Amino acid sequence: MSTLNHYRDKAYSIAKAHGFHEAPIENIGEKLMLVVSELGEALEADRKGSKANLEFFKERLEQLNNSHNGELTEEVRNENFNKVFKTYIKDTFEDEIADSIIRLFDLCGSLGIDLETHVGLKMKYNEGRGYKHGKLY
Repeated sequence: MSTLNHYRDKAYSIAKAHGFHEAPIENIGEKLMLVVSELGEALEADRKGSKANLEFFKERLEQLNNSHNGELTEEVRNENFNKVFKTYIKDTFEDEIADSIIRLFDLCGSLGIDLETHVGLKMKYNEGRGYKHGKLY
């Protein structure tokens, strides 16, 4: 399975497991606006200069996980991850961009869209288009 379709299926599966697909999609516009709302949150995070700090995230997560002297349960590992994620990643520009993409993956999963095929086709089409696709910007 392709990477894009793998993430599409995983996003859909997680959303479904959390109750977001109890009924069939009736309003695709609503789902698309949820993507737009995540992009708006990305804009606000960028305006605030809120950027993810992966270096500190990885360092602090490793410190927490190593502080248990090898007796680390999956529950504690998840608690450590969530704590450090909230400190160094949550609500940053990168986090909100990820939310936007995850919402698109979920929508495509619920609609059965083969992202690998369609993204590949569109990129091939775009390669043959003119400079700025004939527009000013």
